[in-house]
Amino acid sequence: MSLARVVLASGRAVHLAELRMSSTYGGPLEGYPCKPLNDHKIQWLLRAARQTYPGAPVHLIPPPREYPDQYAGSFGPVEVLPAVACLGSFRSDPLGPAHDHARYRSRLTVVWFQPTPRPPTDWDAEPALRDVPWEQLAEDEQF
Repeated sequence: MSLARVVLASGRAVHLAELRMSSTYGGPLEGYPCKPLNDHKIQWLLRAARQTYPGAPVHLIPPPREYPDQYAGSFGPVEVLPAVACLGSFRSDPLGPAHDHARYRSRLTVVWFQPTPRPPTDWDAEPALRDVPWEQLAEDEQF
């Protein structure tokens, strides 16, 4: 059973097997939201994805970055990412036409950011998540 089903722009249905969400700026913030801090957060999430799902391909959906009109500190201008960081493990039918649906599935781990802490669904998944080029990024696995 999956947590959610999302139909991609390509028409492929993918199923969310596991979802980890965290506050983008949760906990004590050293300094202010800026490019170096955000880049560090993104790299940390990518490392976590590779460690949590070893062997699975990992894809980052580049997050939108906002630049509010605030004083720039020593690390550059204020740069804000969406409030919720997401790490999701998705599954779908196999990519290879010769792979038996009973023994194979395709998989992809995706890291993305979104404004609210709601799991993606067919009707409210982030557009960038629906645009993931599954056929180019995912890989088949035998189970």
